[in-house]
Order: sequence, then structure tokens, then C-alpha cells
Amino acid sequence: MLVLGIETSCDETGIALYDSQAGLIAHTLYSQVEMHADYGGVVPELASRDHVRKVLPLIDEVLLAAGKTKKQIDAVAYTAGPGLMGALLVGSAVAKGLAFALGIPSLGVHHMEGHLLAPMLEETPPEFPFVALLVSGGHTQLVKVGAVGDYVLMGDSLDDAAGEAFDKVAKMLGLDYPGGPQVARLAMQGDDRRFSFPRPMTDRPGLDFSFSGLKTFTLNTVHAHAVDGVLDEQTRADIAAAFEVAVVETLTIKCRRAIRDAGVKSLVIAGGVSANKRLRKQLEEMMLRERGKLFYARPEFCTDNGAMIAYAGCQRLVAGQREDLQLRAVARWPLEQLPALR
Repeated sequence: MLVLGIETSCDETGIALYDSQAGLIAHTLYSQVEMHADYGGVVPELASRDHVRKVLPLIDEVLLAAGKTKKQIDAVAYTAGPGLMGALLVGSAVAKGLAFALGIPSLGVHHMEGHLLAPMLEETPPEFPFVALLVSGGHTQLVKVGAVGDYVLMGDSLDDAAGEAFDKVAKMLGLDYPGGPQVARLAMQGDDRRFSFPRPMTDRPGLDFSFSGLKTFTLNTVHAHAVDGVLDEQTRADIAAAFEVAVVETLTIKCRRAIRDAGVKSLVIAGGVSANKRLRKQLEEMMLRERGKLFYARPEFCTDNGAMIAYAGCQRLVAGQREDLQLRAVARWPLEQLPALR
């Protein structure tokens, strides 16, 4: 089955072709980062309009790269949620229009299921069961994965997600959008031992996360060391390093608890923050001590992309799941509500 994947949940337009036998054939991505950088964050209306402009040309680009025509597509998978409603509706409308015109099935894909399964696109994918850390701008979750569609939520963010905290700290430090990569780059120049930041909710049982207090602690540190409202460059770097280390160690502690509770030896990290080098290094070292293995996607598949949507959709379409031509866009959609594969 040849599946066209369409990702338009936020500020990136991702298109891909995935074949159930041959694997990923072609993919492309257009990022709106430069457009939103002027505003310090994503402007939903601008994001939606840009998806309208880009999605059809990108579909043509992917088909050309793959040497395929629209008539050879067997099904369309698109991101139905969670995400920005306007952006989601663009992908849904295009997917339903193509499905109707070509007489083929379509299926809405859960955005976080796409991230969770992205490491399956690698040469050495994880085997079920495993624990997944989904860590992005909108989510920080620990999920026990028994199979595609078999998800048990073990821990969730009670307030700010880790990626959101990174973006807010970036603004405190006067860094450009998107903040996560900027904080990580600045942290490389800092001394992570100068400041001691808390590791939130690690002094009690449980697998939930909370980063709002760490964000406030960072802001107070900025105010305490600023002279006339300005931090010197080394202090900025030291604060960035202390913050990044606190987040990474918090995630590592919770991941160790989760794999022990689940009784598995495989850990998957997915989502934009999973590209963080310090996080990968610490989790790899932790899994080595636990005699397990860490899995993650290549950097281009950590952020939003069409390949993960095409793959996740293909698994469900091959299993016989379908939906009607009604437009589907869900701003909030708990992962555990997804049906299991039959």
C-alpha cells in the first residue's frame, strides 16, 4: 500500500510517501520558523495561511521525487490532532479532497502517535514492548507501548511541557525563536556547576512532570544576577547550562523509574526535544547502566514531519481502519483514546 502522509499540525508542512513493502520512498518539509521568529512564537492564523500555500506544491514535489503519480496513491494519512485547529483543517481538507477525487481511503493520525513511531523509520527500530518518552513543545509524557495502538499513559506534564519551558527560558535570556535549540547552543558555552537548579518532582514517587517551578526559579536567577536589567554573556550561558542540566536530569530520573516499573529494557525518545544532545547522552548512559537500549529518530524526524504521519497511518490503514469524508480536526486528543489494531 502506497500512503501519502500530510502533516500540518503547527508551523511545519510535511509531506511523505510511505510504501508498506518498500518503506519510506520520499519526503519533504517546509518550516515556517523564519516567518514566526519576528513574533517570538507561532501565530496560528499565519501558520494556517502558509499551509494553504505550501501543501499542494509540496505534494507535487514529493510525487516527482518518488517518480509516482497521484493515481498510484492507495490512501492518504493526515494529522487530525492535536494541534492548531486552523492548521489541522488545511491538512484534513486536502486529504479528504484527494481521497474523494481519487476514490481512495483516508485516515486521520494522532500527531503524538506519529512521533512515538518515528524511530520505526530507522534501520534498527525498537521491538515491542518499550517505554516512550514523548517530549516536545506541547507534551512531556511517558507511555508504555505494547504494540501499535496499545498505549498506557504512565506519566504526564501537569503544567508546562519541557519544550515549552525551554522556549520560555530562551525569552528570559534574550534568545530568538525557536528557543530550545538556542538554549542548548548557549548552554555549551556555560558552566553547569555555577548554579544549582531544582529537579522538580524527583523527590517523591510518581512519573508526572512539572516544569513551571523550574521556569520561575530560572527567572528569579536571571533577575538576581542582571545589572540594570542586563546579564553578562557568561552568566547567560551558565544559567542556560544549569537549566538544561536540570531538565535533562529530571527526564532521566523519570525514565529510569518508568522502565523499571514497566519491566522493559527498551526506551524510545521522540518529539522535538529528543534531538537535544545532552538528553540523548545521559539517557544512553542510563540505559547502558540498566542493561537496556535507547532508540530515537534521526534529527529530521524528531521535529514535525510527514514521514512519521505516513508511517503511522500506513500501519492503521493496512489493518483495515478507515474513516468517512467528514473533515476531522481535534485540538486536544488523549493518546490513550486511540483504538488498537485488530
